[in-house]
Amino acid sequence: MKKLVVIAATCALLGSATAALAAGDATAGKAKSATCAACHNPDGNSTNPQYPKLAGQSADYLLKQLQEYKSGARVNAIMAGMVAPLSPQDMEDLAAYFASQQIARGAADPALAPRGEAIFRGGNLNSGVSACMACHGVAGAGNPAAKFPALAAQHAEYTELQLKAFRAMERANDAGQMMRSIAARLTDAEIKAVSSYIQGLQ
Repeated sequence: MKKLVVIAATCALLGSATAALAAGDATAGKAKSATCAACHNPDGNSTNPQYPKLAGQSADYLLKQLQEYKSGARVNAIMAGMVAPLSPQDMEDLAAYFASQQIARGAADPALAPRGEAIFRGGNLNSGVSACMACHGVAGAGNPAAKFPALAAQHAEYTELQLKAFRAMERANDAGQMMRSIAARLTDAEIKAVSSYIQGLQ
């Protein structure tokens, strides 16, 4: 219980912090996005569920991920190659472009949604899992100031892969190890359920 309070307080503190917004040019970003389209589609709504939807994600979060792929703080062989030639301005422009697009909505599996909603909104007190909405918002819109991503309508398969990567300590670019700490307490069934629920969030 104490761990849940600490995580919720940290989310609130980071959310209230003032953050410099990405200063990219969306028009320039569109012109630079051709190579991104192969995996993420021209408008950032990937059709392959293993690749994230970028459309509508906050520019600051997108910029952070690009910077961390480039620095090696977030590891992915494909993305490392993609960001290698990008300048800081290129990354800001791409982040601005994809943030300006509208995400395509998805649907949750009706069989998984009730359990997923319970975890998203209430966590699991017995295992020490905090509610996803504490950091990502009631509707999954994220917290741009804290660089917590929007989750609503993200592919369930991609979300599941990321939660398992956090749990296995294969992804380690989360502030204060918050996601690693939470994912470590989630079962495979809970991850699948909450990922499906997130896909259907409007």
